Amino acid sequence: MRGSYRQGIYKPKHRHKYAGNKNPRYLSSWELHFFRWCDNNPKVVKWCSENVVIPYISPVDNKVHRYMVDNIVHIKEGSDIVKYLIEIKPKKQTKPPVKHGNKKPTTMLYEQKMYAVNMSKWESAKKWCVKYGYKFLILTEDQLFNK
Repeated sequence: MRGSYRQGIYKPKHRHKYAGNKNPRYLSSWELHFFRWCDNNPKVVKWCSENVVIPYISPVDNKVHRYMVDNIVHIKEGSDIVKYLIEIKPKKQTKPPVKHGNKKPTTMLYEQKMYAVNMSKWESAKKWCVKYGYKFLILTEDQLFNK
């Protein structure tokens, strides 16, 4: 399974826009696509990957965990610079899991746990954004690939 995902290190062409200390690591072709968009988009003033860690309480074990948000992007919109905290996820992971005829109970339980954890992470991210003046966005294949 490991070989079926595109992973690697991205080398920004416009290094002055990338705010990280070292070249960003992508864990999927979707992240690579987003990195290229940030790097080449003239409206993107600054971006970085996995530079923000937000504490959240997992509903699975009721303990504090660390949520590393996928990206931060500062975009010039008119005369303003708007700051975004970006999470990249498949659309199916942004909705409650649906049981269908041939889904195993263990798969359904796993999906329910992951959905609950994601909701907790995203609620914490939204609070962080209010505190620090960011907007929180979850990008799915619809936004990434204009579906």
